[in-house]
Amino acid sequence: MTRELDILIVGAGVVGLSIARQMSRYNLRIAVVEKEPDVAMGATKANSAIVHGGYAEHHKTLKGQLCYAGRRQFAQLCRDLQVPFKPCGSLVATEQENDRPHLESLLDNGRKNGLDDLEIIGQDQLRQLEPEISPRMRYALWCRGAGICSPYELAIALAENAIDNGVAIYLNQPLLAAEWQPERHRFSLSTPDHHFLARYAINATGLAAAEVRSLIGEPPYSIQPRSGQYLLMQRGSGDRLRQVLFPMPGPMGKGILVAPTVYGNLIVGPDALDANGEADRSTDLDRLNAIWLQARHSNSALDPKEMIRSFSGVRAVATTDDFIIEMSSIRGWIDAAGIQSPGLTASPAIAERIEAIIRDDGLPLIKKDNWQPRRIAEAAMTGPLPYTMRDAADRATWPDGPERMICRCEQVEQQRISGLFQRVLPVLTIDAVKRRTRAGMGICQGQFCRPRVIEQINRYGQLYDDKTDAERLGLRRVDRTAWLAWLKENDVPS
Repeated sequence: MTRELDILIVGAGVVGLSIARQMSRYNLRIAVVEKEPDVAMGATKANSAIVHGGYAEHHKTLKGQLCYAGRRQFAQLCRDLQVPFKPCGSLVATEQENDRPHLESLLDNGRKNGLDDLEIIGQDQLRQLEPEISPRMRYALWCRGAGICSPYELAIALAENAIDNGVAIYLNQPLLAAEWQPERHRFSLSTPDHHFLARYAINATGLAAAEVRSLIGEPPYSIQPRSGQYLLMQRGSGDRLRQVLFPMPGPMGKGILVAPTVYGNLIVGPDALDANGEADRSTDLDRLNAIWLQARHSNSALDPKEMIRSFSGVRAVATTDDFIIEMSSIRGWIDAAGIQSPGLTASPAIAERIEAIIRDDGLPLIKKDNWQPRRIAEAAMTGPLPYTMRDAADRATWPDGPERMICRCEQVEQQRISGLFQRVLPVLTIDAVKRRTRAGMGICQGQFCRPRVIEQINRYGQLYDDKTDAERLGLRRVDRTAWLAWLKENDVPS
């Protein structure tokens, strides 16, 4: 059966879903297809979770024009969707006197991008703002409005809100074929289980963008996979840090940052390595060690024993080193590609730019009378956990029921998991539960709660796969045990 659409969006990361929500305010037939069993399975789930200030990207690039425009929308967007966001500020710090002109250049560029919350500060003010920073640091560019968020939770919220506003989302549906039918002025698009005829097709597929574009016979552009590895520290470790700490940026990115998360963890990374072919999402001790040593340079109080996991994200870098957001030569096909950092921050503005392209092309955009900007959801536990570890462990022994503790580390009760299966977006995997509830994100990394989570999925949902994302993809990641053993072997000081 063929479904006729005004817009088909390919890719359910934060960019594709921002576009879906933005366009859902109009009387249009919209669908999203995603090849994975959940939304936010690409770069959206594995990044630094920073809402960037908007000073680092050159003012003549799309990245520079859209970063601050997106950042200005983040607070209201996260309030509407009930997603955690904290405008904690950021510091680009240096110990070198000869870096002062580079800070001045960043300041000037930020002002050209429209920022009004930037200043260069000296050592005394730097120590007042961030007592944990290394005493070697002499200057910093301070951006008061930069912040932190939860990217995968934002994507989930965007998806749920889009569905509430009439958008259909199809998971486990890779795009297999796409053809422009000039006699109909429509694209014919096929997935394993569905066929669509759409006036507009929007390519928001990240690393696969060039491959997807080639389906319609358009000349490909080059997308370079660039991997970045991270260390994640235990909950509470981020409470000592007030702001996001950046080094001076380099040609491959913004450098090794140290930042709190909205849940009180500490995130350290990423490095940057261009891949020949498909980037590996595994992690290794050599790269993690290099990341750790660079991070300790700006924050000597870091404790390596607080590490609970490592992960790797892959950025889609265009050869232009800029976003590609444009209509192709085939009218109706729109690419949103090369969306590397600051793509998360810019995503609301990217969606607005796509809307403008469609409006300028002549599609009538008639606003709905009943468009709902807000999502109703259970509040995230971003503050201190309510129970002691002993109480949480005791509640885990309770008989089956709503208040039984499924995850002791992150204190996730059974009712929080069972409630997922009443929501509008399907929950099909162990890690889909993890991204929505944090069950499995604590210090034991799911060793205790995993069988209990599987039990809940089998009871309330439909188990898609009894493996985690990493196991499904065959990834090799340095875990806490391997990291601690390496610290001991190499006599790394705390």
